[in-house]
Amino acid sequence: MQAEIERIVGTRVDALEHVEGRGYTQAGRHRALLDDGRSVFVKSAVDDLSAGWLRTEIAAYTTLRGSFLPVFHGWGEREGLPLIVLEDLGDAHWPPPWRDSDVAAVLRALRELTSSPVPEGVGPLARADLAYEWREVERDPEPFLSTGVADRAWLAENLAQLRDAAESASFAGNELLHLDVRSDNIAIRDGRAVLVDWNWICVGNAVLDLVGWAPSLYLEGGPRPDEFVTAPEAVGFAAALAGFWAAHAGLPPPPTAAPRLRESQRRSLGVVLPWACRLLGIEEP
Repeated sequence: MQAEIERIVGTRVDALEHVEGRGYTQAGRHRALLDDGRSVFVKSAVDDLSAGWLRTEIAAYTTLRGSFLPVFHGWGEREGLPLIVLEDLGDAHWPPPWRDSDVAAVLRALRELTSSPVPEGVGPLARADLAYEWREVERDPEPFLSTGVADRAWLAENLAQLRDAAESASFAGNELLHLDVRSDNIAIRDGRAVLVDWNWICVGNAVLDLVGWAPSLYLEGGPRPDEFVTAPEAVGFAAALAGFWAAHAGLPPPPTAAPRLRESQRRSLGVVLPWACRLLGIEEP
């Protein structure tokens, strides 16, 4: 790894430090201390899954431009697995806490993103990725019920309306989406929001990025989702996102993800499901 980093940055690496990430994938994360006094961040694939995600990020960093991106120094291969070298954001502010200007900075970054040209190779979000998850809960409700977010009687009474709302949502659009807007993917530096982890980049309706961010933002002291996202699309998007987490939060974590992934999904489900119910005018769990 060190030789590849030195090739990319053009100077010697004095030391590599492991960086403990707040994300949920098992990619390698290191800070490289360079002999010219600089430091850079290195993210490396550890298996085929993380390699595929990292190659998507490489495509985004090599074609996308904007103040919402970290400085991209380059990429390389180590034993057939990719790595990328980015600006070291270790001294930036990583929410929470969300300071008064931080949310506004992220909203500015997302507006810049949505107005950016779509890079070659970035495709639309597939409806199957979100719209039909309530059908999986309908097929096997036990994982959802194991979360304790709702009981069997409530589910029997309200699942159909949530399912129909999710399946009627239109995710189509011409705007770029990050699709993983969360505090562990956001650094604030000099009043500018920098977004990292671009492996879910796609094209669709930009309201979806706000709906996806709203539950974790609220859990970290931000506004209620109802106050944060008022676009009419929020109804179907919140129902679809609730369905995704309802179908997955009660399952064992995949071997390629951190165990805390499911707890994070349960907490977010506990916010987005009542929000979807309020928007639909049905009983909250």
